[in-house]
Amino acid sequence: IGGFLEGVQSAAAEPVPLLAAWAMPSGAVEAKTYHTILDMIVNSLQQAAPLDGLLLAPHGAGVSEEHPDMDGHWLSIVREQVGPDMPMVCTLDPHANLSQRMVDACNATIGYRTNPHLDQRQIGLQAADLMLRSLRGEIQPTQAASFPRIAINIERQMTADDPCKTMYDFADQILGREGVLSNSILLGFAFSDVVEMGTSFVAVTDNDPALAETCATEMASHLLDRRQEFVPHLRGIEEAVDLATRSKKPVCLLDMGDNVGGGAPGDSTFLAHALHSRRISKCFVCLNDPESVQKAEQTGIGKRVTLQMGGKTDQRHGKPLQCAVTVKSLHDGDYTEPHTRHGGRSWGAMGRTAIVETENGMTVQLTSIRNAPLSIEHIRCCDLDPATFDILVAKGVISPVAAYREFCQTMLRVNTPGSTSADMTSFDYHHRRQPLFPFEAT
Repeated sequence: IGGFLEGVQSAAAEPVPLLAAWAMPSGAVEAKTYHTILDMIVNSLQQAAPLDGLLLAPHGAGVSEEHPDMDGHWLSIVREQVGPDMPMVCTLDPHANLSQRMVDACNATIGYRTNPHLDQRQIGLQAADLMLRSLRGEIQPTQAASFPRIAINIERQMTADDPCKTMYDFADQILGREGVLSNSILLGFAFSDVVEMGTSFVAVTDNDPALAETCATEMASHLLDRRQEFVPHLRGIEEAVDLATRSKKPVCLLDMGDNVGGGAPGDSTFLAHALHSRRISKCFVCLNDPESVQKAEQTGIGKRVTLQMGGKTDQRHGKPLQCAVTVKSLHDGDYTEPHTRHGGRSWGAMGRTAIVETENGMTVQLTSIRNAPLSIEHIRCCDLDPATFDILVAKGVISPVAAYREFCQTMLRVNTPGSTSADMTSFDYHHRRQPLFPFEAT
């Protein structure tokens, strides 16, 4: 959105901000909530009219109780409201589960090109540029999408590393063709059980639908030919902890089954139990546990208390870690991030936060609000130096890398159980396409 505003203003055009809504990933959006937001969208469009064009920034993997393709639904409603002639340029998170309905609603669709997502502002600027050139009559964007029957595992979605890097390099080559305005790879979001779940491709051309279709199909074929390279390398808990003890420190253990940015609860204890049982000191774990925060605050700084930490959401994320701890400090849990990190946010809020330490020397950060570890400032704001720990657990897969690689010498992804397990075969899907690689041969 910052890129939208900068791009429009730099061209001496007038930006008209209408609505922004955001939530931490979780379950399906309740019907009442979705209808409220949809009414706000429609009303804002009516009040702002007349407009020349629309820049839109859905995530692309939204699911509501009534509309599994939530983003496709509201984009279609917007198109109905403004009519067929108004230019609509849409940006998407690469974890979008793209639908044909989303593509049909817009003139151009552009996905972020990095995971961790560090280029959102640049993509916003690119979208604004396409919009302004369209309004000046310099270009006429047309687009096409391809939907190969493949779901790329999240463990394989680091865009700077192979196999993704080679796929993006191929897409970059296509960008050099005359008439191609943009292309995008939507890696997909496997934690939504929808028909659209999977990887997809979009190409945008200058008034050349056939070229757009050719480019999108070529990108899909490139992935199909290399699909075996995207089979994940899953590392179990014990193997990961063994390797961490032998690896160059500090080590970041990426807790894939409790990926907060993917919708997990942030209170999985599998890695905490593994580190505690081995009596490994100088390690850091963050658990979302308002109840334990309250008990730590009642106990007081410098005093000892036995807590049952984490493992309170359900049975899928481990049992509580029960042990005696010393309350080291208490904090408001607010922090700011001065650098570009995954998602682009400059602030975070964990709610009331307690830092406790076990007899084994493990530091546990207890938060009152579920927090994705996209910024290392979530540790520093509690007067802790992340570089002093040998092992740190980050509840994510790719997104924490942008922040944690600042000081971690080793990054290890761990196939922990949970609602965002990297083992997609552990989920009971009801709506996905069949066949779909890697579940079935394609």
